[in-house]
Amino acid sequence: MSTILKLENICYGYEDGGYRREILKNLSYEFEAGTFYTILGPSGSGKTTLLSIMAGLDKQEAGKVYYEGEDIDAMGLYKYRRNKIGVVFQSYNLVNYLTGVENILLAMTETDNQLPPNKKELAYALLNMVGIANTKADRMISKLSGGEQQRVAIARAIAGNVDLIFADEPTGNLDTETEQEIIKLFQMLADEYGKTIIAVTHSNEVSKLSDRRILLKNGVLNDIQ
Repeated sequence: MSTILKLENICYGYEDGGYRREILKNLSYEFEAGTFYTILGPSGSGKTTLLSIMAGLDKQEAGKVYYEGEDIDAMGLYKYRRNKIGVVFQSYNLVNYLTGVENILLAMTETDNQLPPNKKELAYALLNMVGIANTKADRMISKLSGGEQQRVAIARAIAGNVDLIFADEPTGNLDTETEQEIIKLFQMLADEYGKTIIAVTHSNEVSKLSDRRILLKNGVLNDIQ
């Protein structure tokens, strides 16, 4: 498979009580297209920080992040976030006073990627794909369950016609049954649609269902066999 995202000698740290704490230490890794990854690690190991750097939401102190061979800093982080990636948050981060389909349509206005002319039809199709029927797609977000909101958030993440999706503890607020359903969605997106999913999780159960498991410890990433 081809490499979609490459990390090269990433360094990141901060001052803590007068001491310098290195979170990421010359971290390098390559992520393959069409693969579902989970990143595990001890509390405070820097998982969310790493995800933020990969998503262009935070800036590494040294090193490079490449998307399909192009340095994302040279590309421009705004352009990278707008056109190359989607992000799924633990707290969903949806607009509560809009319906599910309106949230998807809003996301479609935030990309320069080419989309079909009938965006509303596509929005419903994306929601159907993740298990949200049209009747629920037309409900206000505040009227949907946590699991349904996370499904809308996943549809929103791919609404801009992107191939790379980051997820930060995407099942952290969900019960076990709903957690399993969300993970199956990620598996489907990777297997059937060729999306690359990179999810940070504290759950070994979630991680076991991914294609590749990675451990962030002592500032570096290593595959879990």
